[in-house]
Amino acid sequence: MASWLEIIVIDYLSLEYAHTHIRLSSSGKSNMHLIVALGLLVCAWIWMQGTHGEYFIGVGSYDMTGPAADVNMMGYASFGQNTAGIYFRLRARTFIVADSLQGKRIAFVNLDAGMASQLLTIKVLERLNSRFGNLYTEENVAISGTHTHAGPGGYLQYMIYSVTSLGFVKQSFEAIANAIEQSIIQAHNNLKSGSIFMNIGDVKGAGINRSPSAYLQNPEEERARYATNVDTQMTLLRFVDGASGKNIGAFSWFATHGTSMSNKNMLISGDNKGVAARLFEDWFASQNKSSNSNSTMPDIGQLVKKAQSIKATRGKDCNKQASQASKVRKNDGSLFVGAFCQSNVGDVSPNVLGAFCIDSGKPCDFNHSSCHGNDQLCVGRGPGYPNEILSTKIIGERQFKSAVDLFESASEELAGKIEYHHVYLNFTDIEVELDSNKVVKTCPAALGPGFAAGTTDGPGVFGFQQGDTKIKKLWKILSGFFKEPSQYQLNCQKPKPVLLSIGEMLDPYPWAPAILPIQILRLGKLIILSVPGEFTTMAGRRLKEAVKKTLITSSNGEFNNETHVIIAGLTNTYSQYIATFEEYQHQRYEAASTLYGPHTLSAYIQEFKKLAQAMAEGHNITRKGPSPPDLSSVQLSLLPGLFGDSPPKGIKFGDIKEDIAFPERGYFTKGDTPSATFWSANPRYDLLTEGTFAAVERLKGERWVAAYDDDDLSLFFKWKVDNSSLHGLASLVWEIPNDVVSGVYRLKHFGATRITLVSPINYFTGASSAFAVQ
Repeated sequence: MASWLEIIVIDYLSLEYAHTHIRLSSSGKSNMHLIVALGLLVCAWIWMQGTHGEYFIGVGSYDMTGPAADVNMMGYASFGQNTAGIYFRLRARTFIVADSLQGKRIAFVNLDAGMASQLLTIKVLERLNSRFGNLYTEENVAISGTHTHAGPGGYLQYMIYSVTSLGFVKQSFEAIANAIEQSIIQAHNNLKSGSIFMNIGDVKGAGINRSPSAYLQNPEEERARYATNVDTQMTLLRFVDGASGKNIGAFSWFATHGTSMSNKNMLISGDNKGVAARLFEDWFASQNKSSNSNSTMPDIGQLVKKAQSIKATRGKDCNKQASQASKVRKNDGSLFVGAFCQSNVGDVSPNVLGAFCIDSGKPCDFNHSSCHGNDQLCVGRGPGYPNEILSTKIIGERQFKSAVDLFESASEELAGKIEYHHVYLNFTDIEVELDSNKVVKTCPAALGPGFAAGTTDGPGVFGFQQGDTKIKKLWKILSGFFKEPSQYQLNCQKPKPVLLSIGEMLDPYPWAPAILPIQILRLGKLIILSVPGEFTTMAGRRLKEAVKKTLITSSNGEFNNETHVIIAGLTNTYSQYIATFEEYQHQRYEAASTLYGPHTLSAYIQEFKKLAQAMAEGHNITRKGPSPPDLSSVQLSLLPGLFGDSPPKGIKFGDIKEDIAFPERGYFTKGDTPSATFWSANPRYDLLTEGTFAAVERLKGERWVAAYDDDDLSLFFKWKVDNSSLHGLASLVWEIPNDVVSGVYRLKHFGATRITLVSPINYFTGASSAFAVQ
């Protein structure tokens, strides 16, 4: 980027060149005009180069929707919560920022997933290495989860995170790994000179503290420094193509849990952050195209007559590309990418109305979040209560609207160094020097009874309460079948009583991670802390403040109060929660799930300060720490496979079982929900990546054109097995949106099947009867 100094120097040299030629030329006046003009052209060229931006930037996005049937969802650890359709698709969204096309860079990947996975990180980095060499490594790649609790599980390598998914689910893993890789490839191929603008603001009404009694354990003078017991700040980056001035993407960080959808939900979705991303990307697309609304209202009688003449089609064979052709947002790598990333989310709930007893309607017990001692009766309420989909939309809209405001007013351009530091640490045995020079240690991973109680977002097992400091005899006996905790573990974890000593459980392979990554990424004045877990509000504040103070005091003015530090939660690996020492004493859910004992946060702060000091002083980190294990070869996979589906006799896949039920008036209007059910095969045969299982098609002339697909918030794809026949059914439900265009529509289903284990996959489709929409 050309500086003002460069422009002034070249302008001066141009004028000197002009004056010299005036003295030497016999036609000085005309030569002066010519040479001054040339000098101005040089200056203009340099200035245009300067507008191209400080960095090379690229963004990418790819479909990572996993198996939409039979796979346990990651987040609530509820055995009965298995995928059964799609609310909207999941995506991996990536930005890359480099100082030159082959220079230093960082790649940040935001997943519509519960969290990152150590095995995902290991395998994706191997794939990137085979493609790009050492351009993308564990040092400069961050893979972060939004923390949706509505995505397929089975992609983490440690036993505690795969019990409910019946072990490792290769299809789930590969969907995410492939999406991460493809989104990075897209972003890499899109790299071009550009600018990044940062903006910071508050999001209102998108999160409350779900463990307020634990937050109150923090020192009063510390709490007095903050207006709220959750972080309301959103940090947004706007990415601009320097040559065209076109906006190409926006990434924001804000803390709220992906638990607007409850543990009863079976539909895949990115929860509230996924909604925000879909709204943002669609909003941006709408700003850059003309309205498709009708200039004149069509005659409803003609629409109805036309629709009545078009009946449901029988199921017929098609190819895989047919599903991709019906995708409304074609992924050619040029679409605007809007990502909503997670931060210090540990104790922040989107169920902002509070927690109430489902039997009495009264507020839950303040200290334990239970009702009459029963944790299962205390449930949080979202703003759309009792409609959880409405709550998901509202919390997503609140983040989206804040992001749009920040995006449109972002004017502070980032400039300066790209840097990164990364180390692995054995978090089960870190010596931590406290302020009093007392040395303490972290512990092997363990879970307390408060973990089993769950939260107000998703209550856990009956017989537990948050804040429990004793374990009932029955549960002690049952947990002892897994592993009796060592005396060292019991002493180290106090005051947490050890329900499951997962750090000491190694059969059939380790139940919990021991080696964790921590990482600092720098974009000029912006510092991103990649953490492999969920920091509570106050834990995150302490970490950010400690890192910022270290950067300022260890540098020679390079860092100052304008330095902005954010936390990227659930990144690169997952190791559950990080509560403050004071919150740990209270042993609510977050503290009971703080794996490595009461000094976990202190260990993080100590080790991040080392990275910050190295960055401030310009040192390289030479000790990278012990590498984490690759457990892919020993994973158990107990999820039953697919052995071939067949429809009832005389029926083809794609045939209609239940056609459109028309309202009395004969046509539909906004807010109505036309639906149809098709005989279908299990959606695990093919994930139809970058395609769709469902479409709403609109008749244009004599041609059907997809208007909505299973990535739209208005169209639901639901899968179930017919109890009477044990054959599969796919239901498509369309909630007609307010901005619908009047016309003739139909619902269309796409699917795939395999007759035997070795036969090729066959693709099929079917369509409902047509219907009119006014």
